[in-house]
Amino acid sequence: MHELAIAQSVVDAVCDHAAGRAVYRVTVDVGVLTAVVPDALRFAFDIAAEGTVADGAGLDIRCVPGAAHCRDCGADFTVTDLLILCDACGSADVAIGAGRELRIRSMEVSRECAQPADVETTR
Repeated sequence: MHELAIAQSVVDAVCDHAAGRAVYRVTVDVGVLTAVVPDALRFAFDIAAEGTVADGAGLDIRCVPGAAHCRDCGADFTVTDLLILCDACGSADVAIGAGRELRIRSMEVSRECAQPADVETTR
């Protein structure tokens, strides 16, 4: 289950960029050709986020459809499977244009940074 490693990487990156602020929501783009199972990624994200500033954050997954171009016949087509053959001519000589994305699109964080525990505050 590579989703746990992916989720851990997402949580690590989000926590680094949150700079101590609470994370409420994270949106990721996941291409259909990455073989990532969205439900498994959500489950793994919840586990990886426990005890971090992203604990309890929602994870929105935007599925990015696959697209390819056939080098033999010039056809452009949508890819929905990991076995990629041209829809028009059946050739395997294709260039992948989309569907391999795996990136953090955005994150929603609290407005204020959490203060370190050893900071003295005065009023």
